[in-house]
Amino acid sequence: MHRHGPRAFLHARHAALRAWFVRGPWSRGVFEFVIFGFKQAWACLFGGLMLAMLVASFLWYPTDAALARYDAITIFAILIQLTLLVTRLETLEEAKVIAIFHVVGTVMEIFKTAAGSWVYPEESVLCIAGVPLFSGFMYAAVGSYLARVWRIFEFRFDRFPNLWLQFALATAVYINFFTHHYGPDMRLLLFVAAVAIYGRCVVWFRPDEAHRPMPLVIGFLLVALFIWFAENLGTFARAWSYPGQEEDWHMVSWAKLGSWYLLMIISFVLVAAVQYRRNDPPRDDR
Repeated sequence: MHRHGPRAFLHARHAALRAWFVRGPWSRGVFEFVIFGFKQAWACLFGGLMLAMLVASFLWYPTDAALARYDAITIFAILIQLTLLVTRLETLEEAKVIAIFHVVGTVMEIFKTAAGSWVYPEESVLCIAGVPLFSGFMYAAVGSYLARVWRIFEFRFDRFPNLWLQFALATAVYINFFTHHYGPDMRLLLFVAAVAIYGRCVVWFRPDEAHRPMPLVIGFLLVALFIWFAENLGTFARAWSYPGQEEDWHMVSWAKLGSWYLLMIISFVLVAAVQYRRNDPPRDDR
């Protein structure tokens, strides 16, 4: 391993591959696209490993094992988190944000399962109010991705919204996840508020040498879409089930895409509280 750690090792390999592969504009474009995909996969490390564990345990975990499958997933999640910290693939500040999101997610899980929004069909010992502890790590995986992708792609912003305004929106989103069971669902209003707050914001991300722009609301949507795909794998693996999926699995409703979009806002604000620095985004002057 490189003497400065895995991140420096990967950076050195990245530079070597660029020098070997890039010979002109066409090869530069291909290389940037491939590196973008690799960096996205690297940012998804925690969530990807968790999803792989869900599917693998569904397919091959012994039904008569002394340790319940859900508890094995929880222990695996803890080991992933510790490994990321020990190998410095995740910073302590990022871990703090992820821990907060774990708590926020677990509280919502306890309420939502009690309200019948979804169920965990298997038994577990490592649980709170019938909710297995690995569920909080699924929310933490979203926070881990955002924290890592922010650092890996060296995010910069144009017209970044006031953080207190973002906190107010995130709080309203979180409260609505609870209150819509007893009163009107305000999510349409929250969608409008999200576009009003983030609509003018542009995130600049660096896949290779140059920073590239993207409207932040589009970034939220793309991340929410990939989480929706992951959620389909998770329910297929019976990590949890929505009403109607207990006996006959079917794809998760497209309406959940909107829920994940709003959840992106909570995740983004928690990460932004630690990561954001107000810098002018660099331009591609080549």
